[in-house]
Amino acid sequence: MSEIIDVKGKVAMVTGCSSGMGYAYAKALAEHGAKVALCARRADRLEKLAAEITQAGGTALVVPMDVSKVDEVRAGGAMIEAKLGPIEILINNAAVTKQSLVIDAEPDYFDSIYNTNIRSAFFVAQTAARQMIKHGIKGRIVNVSSDVALKPMRRQAVYSSAKAAFIHASKIMALEWAPYHINVNVVCPGFIASEMSAGFENTDIGKRFLDQLPRKRVGQPEDMLGMVLLLCSGEAVRFVTGTVIQIDDGWLLSDGMEGLNT
Repeated sequence: MSEIIDVKGKVAMVTGCSSGMGYAYAKALAEHGAKVALCARRADRLEKLAAEITQAGGTALVVPMDVSKVDEVRAGGAMIEAKLGPIEILINNAAVTKQSLVIDAEPDYFDSIYNTNIRSAFFVAQTAARQMIKHGIKGRIVNVSSDVALKPMRRQAVYSSAKAAFIHASKIMALEWAPYHINVNVVCPGFIASEMSAGFENTDIGKRFLDQLPRKRVGQPEDMLGMVLLLCSGEAVRFVTGTVIQIDDGWLLSDGMEGLNT
């Protein structure tokens, strides 16, 4: 078999890559030879990431984009196609989260969570797939959901249901796009250190939560890379589509959710 991680020369679009997991995905793709389109709202951070990639000999294109605005997503997709070539890999990573009990949730909060975590992600995937189909590309789409989409948790009704909807939509994408040789898979991270979760592990509830995990540790963005890069590759995963893969260090095997269900 050729190299397991096989993305060299491919055009890869990564959303939500101004920090955290997205930042790590983009750097890793570039290190393996992909031409990476960096998509997020914070252009200054994208410029910093692009500089790191190019200084290391890679190729990066900064594409400032608010994924909640479909016209910006489509314009960004057109920019990628014009400057790097048609999209061959998508890591659909942009997300927002905020906790709320169901009884306290207001429409603006609900809409903001659903807009990014399912509506926007849906149209990002559509934008990439349209290019793949147009150019006859055997594409790879990795949609990033969450472990909380797989198990009910207090204060997570809106976020977790949006991420669960994303899983179901991803399976339908895999079904509809299979005849075009586009593979669509989902990864569900467990607790990964990020800006969104900064400081949580030092709170009382965070300490209780971590104490219930099998290995009592927080994941790092780098812990996601092996599986995500594999799903972006060519022949190694040609028979893998419509799957949902937990990358959580055994989180869902434990009672670790209970630390948040109080």
